[in-house]
Amino acid sequence: MRVTKAKVAEHRRSILDSASRLFRERGFRDVGVAEIMQASGLTHGAFYGHFRSKAELADAACQEACAEGAQRWLESASLPEILDRYLSPAHRDNPAAGCALAALGAEVARQPGEVQKSFAEGMGRFVDALERHMDEAPPEARRQQAMAVLSCMIGALTLARAVASGDPALSDAILAAAREQLRSHFGA
Repeated sequence: MRVTKAKVAEHRRSILDSASRLFRERGFRDVGVAEIMQASGLTHGAFYGHFRSKAELADAACQEACAEGAQRWLESASLPEILDRYLSPAHRDNPAAGCALAALGAEVARQPGEVQKSFAEGMGRFVDALERHMDEAPPEARRQQAMAVLSCMIGALTLARAVASGDPALSDAILAAAREQLRSHFGA
């Protein structure tokens, strides 16, 4: 039976959504193609009709997750809104639906060059989105400030996740401290 182009696109979208969620939740290494395909509701054999390898899927999933996240930031009303959502217990506790940069950053360094390139481009989209919310900063300083803010946000979220089970109060304190310091420093 022939599959329509629309159905092929729907299947690809399902694979990308499942892979993106599972990779952010558990990392590239701990998620297999068979699990992704099962989560997509498709057979393992159908994978190769869409992607040549798991690395190609990781690259595409990284691109998608970064594009979606950066778009949400562009649609946000303000930097304080971004900070409040990003540096929150809800975001910390749900990496599968959260920021790909924080969830996958440490692992990307061990991925093929294509994945690293896509990750860098995705990071650039997040920096661009933050820059647009920093209109009080001098234009020549915005990009540098946006990179510093993004780095602080990712670092705080990563540390908060790392200690969440061992010391929940410390985890909450990390998020609150980063959120308040960034709000204070950037007049947000």
